[in-house]
Amino acid sequence: METRKLYYEDAYTRLFRARVMACRQTDRGWETELDATAFFPEEGGQSADTGTLGGVHVLDAQEQGGVILHLTDGPLVVGETAEGRLDWPERERKMQTHTAEHIVSGLVHTMFGYENVGFHMDPDGCTADMSGELTREQLDAVELAANRAVWDDRPVRCLFPTPEELAGMEYRSKLELTENVRIVDIEGIDKCACCAPHVASTGRIGLIRIVDSMRHRGGMRLWLKAGPDALADCLARHRAAAAISGLLNVPRADVAEGVKKLAEQRDGLKRELAAARRREAEALAASLAPAAGHILVFLPEADQDALRTVANAGMEKCGGVCAVFTGADGDWRFAMASAHVDMPAFLREHGPALQARGGGRGGMVSGTCRADRAALEAFFR
Repeated sequence: METRKLYYEDAYTRLFRARVMACRQTDRGWETELDATAFFPEEGGQSADTGTLGGVHVLDAQEQGGVILHLTDGPLVVGETAEGRLDWPERERKMQTHTAEHIVSGLVHTMFGYENVGFHMDPDGCTADMSGELTREQLDAVELAANRAVWDDRPVRCLFPTPEELAGMEYRSKLELTENVRIVDIEGIDKCACCAPHVASTGRIGLIRIVDSMRHRGGMRLWLKAGPDALADCLARHRAAAAISGLLNVPRADVAEGVKKLAEQRDGLKRELAAARRREAEALAASLAPAAGHILVFLPEADQDALRTVANAGMEKCGGVCAVFTGADGDWRFAMASAHVDMPAFLREHGPALQARGGGRGGMVSGTCRADRAALEAFFR
């Protein structure tokens, strides 16, 4: 017998009583069948409702052939009546987020002609994948229109049209549907085939935010938040902007320009530091004394160019290997060069002893090393 779906009769049912039709233990818990339920099962990119049932916890719900199986952490007595109680804040959040996604997807379709080709909801909001790319200005326009729909408090109706009614109806759907089709109608905004519970009117969403976007498979993926999640996101960003404003000592509205100037200053200092390190490396390379054997050099905070500059200069002044290291015990970077030694072969032979890994060709190799300084000094002596 199919389970009676109370969430279709009233999406705001949060407390109900139902008869236990079956209960069997599995390796995950107990699978419990009821004659009716308000727990929405996992479906269409939305996770299942959770809550309690007859004193045990409902951890998941899945639909199989019209029967909804509730995964519980304890058994229930078959034939008895159990009280079900939804985790309402979780359910309401999902309803707000899912209806917000319909509004945004419907507006993207109406305003720019793109289709929603993917949807997934998680504890941090939801993603909606669009078939085309949108500019920042277009996304802002969609977000404003979506919130105007919230402020208008438009009714949201969930319908099961007849096949004849469905044939004459324009609606969005990722699949070709012909029977038992449920349409979510957001007045003047969107009609879409959907199996999930939704809010009764758009005003109950409260707020819609498009918090991020990225190109995705030839289109665009949007990250959406609604209701309390959207408000929490706004507050977090406001607090972050306030903190940055204080650190930079600029008005809050100018934090982006302040950060830009700070980044430019940082980049300028990086260039100056790199130039100073090059000069230091060149001076050190010129000062190296000739040696019959190896030359070992430790440089403070050198970049790869500096390592190579000194190694190249040292290889011309020694009869063995010029090894140049920067870093600290257990975390060295190196460049080693020689005019007389096959350096890749040298690294393969001695790398394990030096705890060194890297690569190169001909007379030069570079990489990382985990040995301590004393071990390096002993080896190259």
